[in-house]
This record gives sequence, C-alpha cells and structure tokens, in this order.
Amino acid sequence: MQAEPAYWAIVPAAGSGTRMGAELPKQYLRLGDRTVLEHTLDALLAIEAITGVVLVVAPDDGAWPGLQPRYANQSLDVVHGGAERCHSVLNGLDALAGKAAATDWVLVHDAARPCVRRDDIQALLAGVAGDSDGGLLGVPVADTMKRVGADGRVAATVDRGGLWHALTPQMFRLEPLRAALRQAIAAHSMVTDEASAMELAGYRPRMVQGHRDNIKITLPADLELAAFYLRTGKQ
Repeated sequence: MQAEPAYWAIVPAAGSGTRMGAELPKQYLRLGDRTVLEHTLDALLAIEAITGVVLVVAPDDGAWPGLQPRYANQSLDVVHGGAERCHSVLNGLDALAGKAAATDWVLVHDAARPCVRRDDIQALLAGVAGDSDGGLLGVPVADTMKRVGADGRVAATVDRGGLWHALTPQMFRLEPLRAALRQAIAAHSMVTDEASAMELAGYRPRMVQGHRDNIKITLPADLELAAFYLRTGKQ
C-alpha cells in the first residue's frame, strides 16, 4: 500500500524588505511580544499535519541566530536563500528532496504574513489534497480595478469578475513544483509566487478562499494593522 503523502512547509525569509525603511529586514521587526517571523513560524508549526518546516534565510543573516534557540526542539531546518524568491524556494525544495517523497505536499508561506489563520491553512489542506494541480489561498477582488498608464492617468477600468488576490500558503507536490521553478528560472522568468511557476508549466492551481486579514507586511503601516488582527485572536 502506498503511504499517504506528508505535508511540509517552506518559509522564504531571505529578502531585505527595503520598502519598510527599517534597519532590520521586515521579518525581524517586533510585532507585539514576538518578531514577525516568529508569529509566522509559530502558526505553521502549530499545524499537526505539517511534518516539518524549512526556513530560508540570507547567507549573511545576522538576526536569525538570536531567534534560533527558541526553535531548537522544533521540526525546523534552515537553509540559505538565493538572489530572488524563486531561487530561495528552490533551495528549500532541494533541501527537502533529501528526506521527503516526490509526491509529498509543500506549503510555501511568506515570512511577512504573520496573521495567517490556522483554519485557513486547514481549509487549504482539505481543499487541495485531492487536486493534482495544487492550489493556494486567495480572496476575491472587492474594489474597482483601474489600469494606469505610464503618465499616471487611468487608461481603463478592468472587469474585476474572476479576479482574486493571491495569498499564501501556496501548496503543491514537491517534485512538480521543483521542476516548475527550475523551468521558470531557466527561461529567465523570475516568478514572484509558486502558482505562477506552476501555471507556466501547464498546471491550473485551485483557488481556496481565505481571509483578508492574511496581509503581507510591506509598509510601516502594515505592522500596526497586523498587530490589530493578531489581538483579535482569530489566528
């Protein structure tokens, strides 16, 4: 009998987050009693179905060693990232390939999304586990969408029907995702999320609706909003 696929997670955290204008990369900024990264890791490590987490950090990361002792007894491995997100995720997949099966599921989650709800992660696991193309969390676009030209003026109003905001985690089988990222990089397509790589490889990922409070911290104001969401206790 073939064993059931395991679930793993990869957290790319090798970016510098220059738009925050902070001395530290955004994943190491304080958010209540913990850093952004700790909130993110704790959310994933709390999911019993996830066998282990791979954290991808920059080779010159000087902040992670200060947090590492807290995770000494957790199923957490650390590897170095690359020039772009796609390279970092591929490095994480390469590290997993040594101990995970090719058909195991991998959830890739942004380090700067500390407010992800555990119920949303469980919904993703349930909604995608039977889908060979994998899938991702998202929310439907609610605002009127405008296309703007180079001159800063509105060029057109875009029909928002069928448009979704892509969130994370994004969940795919290990080897198909690994192959798709390699293919995208070889084609000089620096994809900004894993679903894009899978789409380029011919897959049609399933969208699973999550919640809008699964924000990505990008600008200083996002920290205050994330703190508010975390205080509500819905994560």
